[in-house]
Order: sequence, then C-alpha cells, then structure tokens
Amino acid sequence: MGGEVIRVVLVDDQALMRAGFRALLDAEDGIEVVGEAADGARGVELVRASVPDIALVDVQMPVMTGIEATRQIAADPDLAAVRVVILTNYGLDEYVFEALRAGASGFLLKDTEPADLLQAVQVVAAGEALLSPSVTRRLIGEFVARPPDRSTAPGLEHLTPRELEVTALAARGLSNEEIAAHMVISPYTAKTHVSRAMTKLGARDRAQLVVFAYESGLVRARGA
Repeated sequence: MGGEVIRVVLVDDQALMRAGFRALLDAEDGIEVVGEAADGARGVELVRASVPDIALVDVQMPVMTGIEATRQIAADPDLAAVRVVILTNYGLDEYVFEALRAGASGFLLKDTEPADLLQAVQVVAAGEALLSPSVTRRLIGEFVARPPDRSTAPGLEHLTPRELEVTALAARGLSNEEIAAHMVISPYTAKTHVSRAMTKLGARDRAQLVVFAYESGLVRARGA
C-alpha cells in the first residue's frame, strides 16, 4: 500500500460485532474504519459513497445478503478497486462458495484471532486473495465433486500454455513465489503470467481465478 492508510468499511447486522472489529482495526497503525452498515443494502450504499480499500461483509444479513451485496459491489466499475472479504460463522459452506463466485476476495471466520484479522486486511489490500492452501484444498474437494461447466469458461482458449500452467498452479493454492520455483522462472514473471491470465479471463482477482479454474475443469484436465 506504499504507506497509505487502508480504509475499511464494516457491514454486519450485529452492532457488538461491528464494535469489536472497529476497535481492533482502528487500534492498528495504517488501518482506518471509515464507516459501518447494519444490512447489505446500506452497505452497498456506504461502499459507493466512501470507496474503501476493503469491505468486511457479513454473509447473512437482513434487507440484502452479503452475497448479493458482494455481487453489486463487484459489478460496479466505479468500485473496481474495492475488495470484499466475507465474514461468516460457519466456515467453508455454500455461502462462501457463492460469495467467491459473486466476486469476494476471500473470507474470514468471525472468531478468527485478532492478529489473523489484521493480517487478512493487509493481504487483501495488497491485492492477494485470502485463500490459504487448506481452504483451496477444500475448494478443490467441492468442485471436483461436480462436472466441469465449460460454458462458464469464456476465454480459456485465449490463454497461452504458460498462462494455463500458472492458472492451474494458482488454483492449487501456490503463491507467485511458489509458482516461480515450480516453473523455474522469476517471481515477477510468474506474477505477470497470473495477471495476464486474470485479464483474459475477466477474473476480478486471484480468488475468482481459482473458482474459474475449477468450474471450467482446467485443473482436472491437467491431471489434478
């Protein structure tokens, strides 16, 4: 972030939860909570008004769910720089999968450790997806249980062999540094290939690239 303050919006229908997150985030140098909302519809309005770096969005709320709020934020070109992190009590369930498809950059359990929350905000603000290898493995398990739907994969044919390879590796949860080591290329080159693949596929960020790779059958087609 180049020393800039990370601006965060909290969207959760539980006032106590918002207060706890606000106290924790505001106490951290380099992070500022710029607004709160108690339902998804108000959350979308607040994000449009303040254009934060990060929106922490509860998955289940009145008026509008976190999934629909995420979908609206991700679809708004004026909010292209906003990253949504879904908050959930339930771990990796159907809500999380839907949120990732809708454009979320990752998710956090509400009972996450304070240090992990702070790190998560910094990771997502830096442009990375909040998908740990363990989460990615569970995503794999979910998607492998379904037949691939190549109708959801426009642009796959436009990827170069290298771009296909880095997409498959990213979908297995590898970082740019790990991809670079696997392919014997520089981390910068790996990042460039990932970025080009995301652009060609219309993926908002790395999280959507992972979802895309499994829904399209790319990784399974390459022997995963």
